[in-house]
Amino acid sequence: MSKALASKKALPSKEAGLFRELLNFYETRQLKKGLKTADQILKKFPEHGETICMKGLVLVHMGRREEGIDLVKKGVRLDLTSHIVWHVFGLIQKGEKNYEEALKSYGQALRFDKENLNILRDSANLQTHLRLFDSLVETRYTLLRLRPNLRQHWVALSVAHYLNGNLKEAKQVLENYETTLKNVPAHNVEHSETLLFYIRLLEELGDYSEGLSLLNTNSKSRAIVDQTAISETRARLLSKLQSPEAEEAWHTLLERNPDCYGYYQGYFESKGINISEPSPEALQLVSALTTEFPRAAAPKRLGLTLSTGDEFKAQVEPYIVSALVKGIPSLFSDLKSLYTDTAKRDVIEEIAERLKAKYAEETASPKGSEEPTTYLWTLYLLAQHHSSLGRHKKALEVLEEALEHTPTLPDLLTFKGRVLKRAGDYLGAAKAINEARLLDGQDRFLNTKTGKYLLRAGMVQEASEVFGLFTKKDAESPGADLQDMQSMLYLLEEANAHEKTGKPNLAAKKYIAVKKIFDEVEEDQYDFHGYNLRKFTINAYLDLVKWEDQLRSQPTYVTAALSASRIFVAAHDNPDSVKSLSASRAEKKAAKKKAAKKAAAAKAIEDMKKPTQQQGSNEDKGLEPPPPKDEDPDGLKLLASADILDQAAKLLQPLATHAADNIETWLGTYDVAIRRGKLLQAVGALDRAKKLDAEHPEVHVRVVDLKLRASKLPKDKAPSEPIKSIFEEALSKLCPPGEVSLETFNSQFLQKHSAEPEAVLAAAKVLSKLEAPLGEVENVVFGLVGAESKLSIKNALAAVQFLREIKSARLDEFQAACDARFELSTAFKPEAELAAIRETVIVKNPVGADAPDSTPTAQAQVPDCAPRANS
Repeated sequence: MSKALASKKALPSKEAGLFRELLNFYETRQLKKGLKTADQILKKFPEHGETICMKGLVLVHMGRREEGIDLVKKGVRLDLTSHIVWHVFGLIQKGEKNYEEALKSYGQALRFDKENLNILRDSANLQTHLRLFDSLVETRYTLLRLRPNLRQHWVALSVAHYLNGNLKEAKQVLENYETTLKNVPAHNVEHSETLLFYIRLLEELGDYSEGLSLLNTNSKSRAIVDQTAISETRARLLSKLQSPEAEEAWHTLLERNPDCYGYYQGYFESKGINISEPSPEALQLVSALTTEFPRAAAPKRLGLTLSTGDEFKAQVEPYIVSALVKGIPSLFSDLKSLYTDTAKRDVIEEIAERLKAKYAEETASPKGSEEPTTYLWTLYLLAQHHSSLGRHKKALEVLEEALEHTPTLPDLLTFKGRVLKRAGDYLGAAKAINEARLLDGQDRFLNTKTGKYLLRAGMVQEASEVFGLFTKKDAESPGADLQDMQSMLYLLEEANAHEKTGKPNLAAKKYIAVKKIFDEVEEDQYDFHGYNLRKFTINAYLDLVKWEDQLRSQPTYVTAALSASRIFVAAHDNPDSVKSLSASRAEKKAAKKKAAKKAAAAKAIEDMKKPTQQQGSNEDKGLEPPPPKDEDPDGLKLLASADILDQAAKLLQPLATHAADNIETWLGTYDVAIRRGKLLQAVGALDRAKKLDAEHPEVHVRVVDLKLRASKLPKDKAPSEPIKSIFEEALSKLCPPGEVSLETFNSQFLQKHSAEPEAVLAAAKVLSKLEAPLGEVENVVFGLVGAESKLSIKNALAAVQFLREIKSARLDEFQAACDARFELSTAFKPEAELAAIRETVIVKNPVGADAPDSTPTAQAQVPDCAPRANS
């Protein structure tokens, strides 16, 4: 919006001048003066649509949102041929994140003012945001035609062609742009970014020689100021040209940063050596680089990957000893990728055990030359080694020895918690992590870790109290503050905790909160569409657009979408469970209502005593609507909604593109589609799942489910032609032949996969679907705890949940068998025993513990990176 937009239509000169003032007041955010000016015009011309729209826009910025939007709509109706009213309407719609409708409004505005620069720029940003690249090219071309003297219009058109996949056209635009340049100053960052973008285009077009020539010319003249980008691009282009100079270029980069693995990759390839496969040439080269860069860790670590046998043993021992002497806690994380080779794993174990004995002897001797901490970190490494191999008892023994040596090192207790978690003792794990937290109460990492483990133990309230030590004191709750900060780790962990403790409504709320965060991240990119052209951050912007296009492939979103859809499907299948949740929640709310009423009355009295504060006269509250009030804090309305399956389908829709290689995507899609009556979509999803893994246990369950549903399909819901024939053909390919009964099909599957716990449980689920006797189903499940079974804690917990769902009378017996099998686990103990253990998890701060102050100013005093306890 600018003063150039001022329309004198239907206004005398005096009022036209006032209208220009109104636009000026809006631009400078003098909102009260703008409102007064608008009222002055409307006093004489109450039906002037443009003024009414501008008044509505001013009111929206002043926080009177509903009143302002009504005025804007009224102004549009009064003057449908004004570009100003459509532009204002588009701004309102854009503020509400209704981008498609905003673009339509801008299109209407351009019908009446085709050369309005502001509207064209706004349209271009929306077209980029909506990925309408064909239209974007046209809009950018119009802007260039109107203002060919502006550099950003040339670059913007080239970027539009690039995003649309027209690389040759993008290159041609930049070549034409070069002819317009005169007297470009040296060290011009904007021109440098444009040249790098030009070279990027040439590289993607395969014009490596031209790109290299352009790079060399402009680097010598210092037209390109990013020296790192020059060196990396030159090395990359020389490698693609298979030039002998590529080796020297990559070596130059290694001299600059000898710990960058990407540079080693390029250097090895320039010599024709595969860095991922052991060979004498590779080992010789790594040895030379290790000698050349003695302070760098990367070549030494590459040597461990490429070496084998005695050579590996000779290299890995000094590598381990050096890290232990320096006291590097992450040594095991560095080495664990070598464990895919069992021979290397055994060598590491032998060295660690030998070093343990050696350092123990030297530590015990008064004349020992080694530092006591070296022995401590050796024990730490050994404990991690044993735990990674499933030897949890041995790992705990080593950790106890380390804790006797140095009981004040938090790392030992945090890893003890991890070992106990892997062993199935979630309460013991939380207790160990909490003990580590108490050693350094100002450490945010330990605080976060404690909250996470408490959630995994199902102690949601205790976790909230721990998180509250570092969240805002004036926040509604610690969870609300963490959600505002978009802490997806917290949201997923709490959602999982609620799901395990039988509160799917609260779990669904947290999963949907994760989905909303991804929506916000997607919307936040809008501001960069214009910013990158103003600041010429072109290459970073193109990387951003590429990353945003893959946003929904992030594991966090995939987990949240699949988990939420699973809860929605369960709520659809069993609406009575949602009603029971609502009833129990109503009783709790009634008890809280009285206390809340008293608190609200007391607060109202206090507020009346406080002096009222006047807001600034020109405060701009912005176009974005305020966050809506949460009318469903418990998630019960969400689970009870009639369109719950449609919501699940929307959650899963992006996964079909961004997580197509994840079998859970197609299993979840099938579950939703078959219940919505989308038969072709259901069989298509099941077909995709079967192609990924035909023997997957859950695929077996869905195949039987599809066959059963198809046989029981009511006549009024039976598909008509041509859908019927397509569905029957797909059904015949997915399901067993007609002569094979489902009972026989399931029996054959169980016999084939009798040693796989997931498959055994899947067979039990199928028996339940086939309405087999409960005893027969239970016998299959109890086969999991046999001596030959490879049952894990995760599988055992899934079996417990299944027995609970089918209301098995032998549930306690199965839990007792699992408890005996997993000695360290507490996951299968009776509830009374678990309640007693929970009481011991959170203990009060010991005397002298370094904990956060309980005063209101404590949060400001806590350092961002508090030091760990001295080992």
